[in-house]
Amino acid sequence: MRGRLLRLSFLLVSAFLVVSLSALPPVNAKEPKLESSDTMIPSGDAGIQLFVRNKHLAGRESSPDKILLFVHGATYPAETAFDLPIEGVSMMDLIARRGYDVYLVDVRGYGHSTRPPEMSQPPEANKPIVSTQVAAHDLGAAVDYILHKRKVTRINLMGWSWGTSIAGSYTTGHNDKIEKLVLYAPQWIRNEPAPPPVTPLGAYRLVSKDSAKARWLKGVAADKQADLIPPGVFEAWATATWATDPEASKHNPQMLRAPNGVMEDSANTYGAGKALYDPGKITVPTLLLHAEWDADLPSYQAQAYFAQLKNTPYKRLIELSEGTHTVMMEKNRMQFFHELMGFLDEERPLALK
Repeated sequence: MRGRLLRLSFLLVSAFLVVSLSALPPVNAKEPKLESSDTMIPSGDAGIQLFVRNKHLAGRESSPDKILLFVHGATYPAETAFDLPIEGVSMMDLIARRGYDVYLVDVRGYGHSTRPPEMSQPPEANKPIVSTQVAAHDLGAAVDYILHKRKVTRINLMGWSWGTSIAGSYTTGHNDKIEKLVLYAPQWIRNEPAPPPVTPLGAYRLVSKDSAKARWLKGVAADKQADLIPPGVFEAWATATWATDPEASKHNPQMLRAPNGVMEDSANTYGAGKALYDPGKITVPTLLLHAEWDADLPSYQAQAYFAQLKNTPYKRLIELSEGTHTVMMEKNRMQFFHELMGFLDEERPLALK
């Protein structure tokens, strides 16, 4: 009788373990390990340090042609989007697993980089800070840091939203330092009425999580909104993003500070029918990535920008389906990834054989 009870107990425990283990997510023992490091680098301006993150395969150095630097847009820092784990892996992770030495940078006033002293004063006390020109200067500091660290002469560069103006304008003067250029949601001249200007435009603006969610879903049909953003992603992104601002919790609800230099630049150029810089001066291979539901920077801007790229060895415009300005973190993010890697990985794209 006792033996029979022991055997029954053993079977029950075994069955429990099988059920419990089957409920765990599968573990891929072959998934390559990554090394990650965070660094503060000098901007070249006194008192201003820039946050740079790097990820690459553990114990291996990528080949010189597999280096990529990412720069963010007008409101949010780089790391909370580009390195936000979604289903356990971030966009930065995916690229690093393909053998790339991947970097991101926050320009001053964003993320973990130094906030100019004007951001500790009321916004109306100062004029808009961190212009596109200043941001391009900061991007250049990150490029030079990587070139020196890796002992290379060129790297790949990717900008998102306002980051396309930062990266694009930087490249026009430094084509010799860029291998390939990726512009994700390119910013260009508006042909629809600009929103009413905020007057006076102070040094920075305050952004709530609710306004960020509304902006994310702007222009998306009601029946498409529910499954656009993977479960928990907006909440994880918002929590991580607002946590980068040490003063966010001083407000109820929490408010993120974002420099207004980009707003002034956009109003005086793109919003006024003028170009901020000349894309015709870009002479490196260039990829434009855009999503069809992007209400911030609609498709016509990407198409018009593409036409201005008159001196690249080759160029490409990819329009992704069912995605917004933030497609990199949405259900179709793998379409984004595959198109990006197809461009970065291809060898001799102009060869006949």
